[in-house]
Amino acid sequence: MPTITTKDGTQIYYKDWGTGQPMVFSHGWPLTADDWDAQMLFFGERGFRVIAHDRRGHGRSTQTWDGNEMDTYADDLAALTEKLDLKDAIHVGHSTGGGEVARYIGRHGSKRVAMAVLISAVPPLMLKTDKNPGGLPLSVFDGLRAQLVANRAEFYKDVTLPFYGYNRPGAKISEGIRQHWWLQGMMGGVKPHYDCIKAFSETDFTEDLKKFDVPTLIMHGDDDQIVPIGAAGLMSAKIVKNATLKVYPGFPHGMFKTHADQINADLLEFVSKAKKGTHAA
Repeated sequence: MPTITTKDGTQIYYKDWGTGQPMVFSHGWPLTADDWDAQMLFFGERGFRVIAHDRRGHGRSTQTWDGNEMDTYADDLAALTEKLDLKDAIHVGHSTGGGEVARYIGRHGSKRVAMAVLISAVPPLMLKTDKNPGGLPLSVFDGLRAQLVANRAEFYKDVTLPFYGYNRPGAKISEGIRQHWWLQGMMGGVKPHYDCIKAFSETDFTEDLKKFDVPTLIMHGDDDQIVPIGAAGLMSAKIVKNATLKVYPGFPHGMFKTHADQINADLLEFVSKAKKGTHAA
């Protein structure tokens, strides 16, 4: 399996398919690069070089005890982009992966970045604080940790219902999608998955978003039950300079899977239009 080794000895698994302008995909918690199958096939067939990695502690990467926080996730992504010598890359992040993209640009700049896309992403901050009254209370994330410790396998099975909006009246449920989510989750390590809940919920990405200086697309469903749009996509769109915001009525957190055709088409349209003013490497 193709991997890179980071400075602390962690092996990061990645896929690297096709040729052309690179598109780098950062997945959500507690998933893997496989979550991007529909996007990597779509864009790979349209002349892009598509790359996705398993975050440390997830999937086929090392099940790390330490380093399961956003700074290290961003540094791992930087190590991958440098190893593959990616330039003018389009960075796409879903959920926790959106935080990873934000922190990557915040820590490492945009010299290798052409565009950024945040899909159902956690920035600027999920946790409710005095300065972020629209966030979710700490008790919500304590509950996630408690369920993970008590019965991770059952918890991951249950999470798929709100994740894909399958708990809504009249929802057409795909058991295959649910099982694929569960399989990806169970491939990872319990300790890094436990730590990552703190990383995605308590990290404040406000200053990272202020550093964005590339064309940015923010996509969010207004029925996202995992990362509610009010304190996430709507806020990020106000912070990122000249961001393009697309709100999807009724779409769930995992909308790039349940509505892949529309998300892929809108993403392609944005990339095609932004190319004319692509940020120089």
